[in-house]
This record gives sequence, C-alpha cells and structure tokens, in this order.
Amino acid sequence: MSLELPQSLARSGVMPLYAVVGEEDYLRDQSVAALRAAALGPAADTGFNCDIFHGDDCSVEDVLACASEIPVFAERRVVVYKSVEKLPAREGEKLLSYFAAPNDTTTLIVVAAKLDGRMKWTQALTKGGVTVNCAPLRDAQLSAWIRQEAAALGVRIHEEATQLLKEVGSESLYAVKRELEKLAAYVPPDRTAQLADVEALRGTESGASVFDLMNAIGAHDHGRALRILARNLENGEAPLRILGALVWQYRRLWKMKEQLKSGGREGEAARTLRIDPSRVRGFLAQFSDAQLTQTFRWFLDTDSKLKGGSGSAPVRVMEDLLFRLCGQPSKSASSGARVQPAPPVPRPTGSRPVSNVRTVTRKR
Repeated sequence: MSLELPQSLARSGVMPLYAVVGEEDYLRDQSVAALRAAALGPAADTGFNCDIFHGDDCSVEDVLACASEIPVFAERRVVVYKSVEKLPAREGEKLLSYFAAPNDTTTLIVVAAKLDGRMKWTQALTKGGVTVNCAPLRDAQLSAWIRQEAAALGVRIHEEATQLLKEVGSESLYAVKRELEKLAAYVPPDRTAQLADVEALRGTESGASVFDLMNAIGAHDHGRALRILARNLENGEAPLRILGALVWQYRRLWKMKEQLKSGGREGEAARTLRIDPSRVRGFLAQFSDAQLTQTFRWFLDTDSKLKGGSGSAPVRVMEDLLFRLCGQPSKSASSGARVQPAPPVPRPTGSRPVSNVRTVTRKR
C-alpha cells in the first residue's frame, strides 16, 4: 500500500472520500484493500456492503446511487470506483455535487493511474478527499519496501539479492512480490537468501544480469554484451523488460557520478554497481555526461521501435542498441540504412515507466 496510508488511518480514521492515484498498480491495489479492511472490519472479506465499478463500463449515475445508499447491518459501506481516468469530462462533472457533500456512511474510493488536474471534478476530488499517493517508489524506498515485504514473508535477504530484485521492481512491484514468495518457499528459514537464489528462481544464468551487461558495455565488449542479451532472450526475458533494466541501471550510474562529484564515497557506489571500490571512479569515467545524454536518446528511440515504431525484429533492435552502447557502429548504420536521431530528452530524474491498469469485473 502507499507508504503514508497506515499513518493517515491511525491519525484520522476512515474518511468518506479517497483518491488513490499513482502509476504503481500494486500500491493502488494494496491501498484499496487496506481502506476496505479499515472501513468494513471483519466483513471486508465477504464482499458485503462493498461494490466495485469501472469508469469504462458503468454509468456515473449507478456509482452515485450506490454511494448514496445506507449500509446494511454495518456502520459503513465501501464503493470502489476504478479507472476513472477513462471518464469523459462531461461524465466526470456529474460527480461534483457528491464530492462537495459525500455520504458520511459511505467510503467512496476513486482509483486512477493518473488524473488530469485541469478538470473541475478532479480538482474537487483532491480538494474534498484524502489523496493516497501510489507513485513508483524511489530507489531508497524500493530497497526498504523489498526488505519489509521479505521480512513479512519470513525471508532474510542479502544486499546483493535486494539489488537484483530492484531490477525486477523497475517493471512491477507485483513481479517483486512473486519473486519474494518463491524465495520464501525455496530458502530455508535459517539461511539468508543470496543473489544466486534469486538468479536460480528467476531462471537467469549466472553472468547474465544487468550488472554483467553494464560491465560488458563499459569494457566496449560488444561480443559479450550480445551473448548476455541472447542468454536472457533464451530464458524468456522480453526485450522491453531488458531495455527497462538497462534504463534503470543507467539512471543509477548517472546518480552515482553526481554523488561522487559532490563528495560521495566510493563504497556506496561499489555496492550499488557490484564492483571493487578501487575500480569505481575508473568504471564511471567510461560513461561521460555527453555519452549518457546520447544514451538516453538511444533508449527513447529503442523504446519507440520496440513498441511498433519500426519494422525490425525486437532482437535486431536490441542488438543495434548494444552495438551503439559498446561504441560499435550499429548494424543498421553499417548496412547503409539511415538512422533517424531520437528527439532530445531531459536529464533523467524520475523512476520507471508506468504499469497498465488492471481490469477487474464488477461484483456486488
């Protein structure tokens, strides 16, 4: 759930109106579950006094009628309204009067990956309700979240294993949760989960992680980089997921460079990059700021091609990217094909791309 939600519930109790907003679907789902449990108590798992609607398959009038009903043999009822970002502006404005005076015996939970702050009804929602932030976790937050979830499952986890799970977290917290559940079943309670355990359960061969790929790129070893790519593809990794892991690692690398410029210690960077502290500055020196800026343009170009902006096979697209990153001419360029430069991108400060909204059928 959102990291702030437990404190909010402890401080203010359950409120009539919530906006659960953010791109991390796992945090959204867990926040809704926590609010539902807080509002309904022991009856939360029965579905009684709880209705779920979706913005793309029900009318606003149905939602408002349900939210206006009194609970049956209970103090509160819960109405969950998902995917409201799909509402047309005219439909959304029908919610204005309810947001201004919500039913005291109903907890209306409005859920969205993102809200358009220019809309009157979204402004009224965030002004009149409690906003639960479910944005993707920052690097330090993700580490803490992994340790917390591991502890809840009875798993002790080594720092290197945590770092590899953070690669999985660049795609989805649901994926991290699945890996932790596998670790809980695989690793004995008296042993700490190691990097090798995570790699074994993910089906990733030793020497095929994003850290190994970064080392190959830093050494301009395009042959090794292509072998690591092939190994991951053979193990079922999707090209977009490999690209996401690379982007995540390059962001961290850039962050390490900035920290060292500001007086940071090599030890922390060494743990993050999994290299000897004496090699940190030499390794980072292989990636100049100008090269990093160009690299993120290539990432944007590759992302567009993988999502349908190119007639090339995804494997060829990833191979061309690795040739570029290793300082080799890409196959497209060497064959005479003209490669269009990607548009400039801002210096990366955020986190990973958004996850898709999951579809859940309405139940009564």
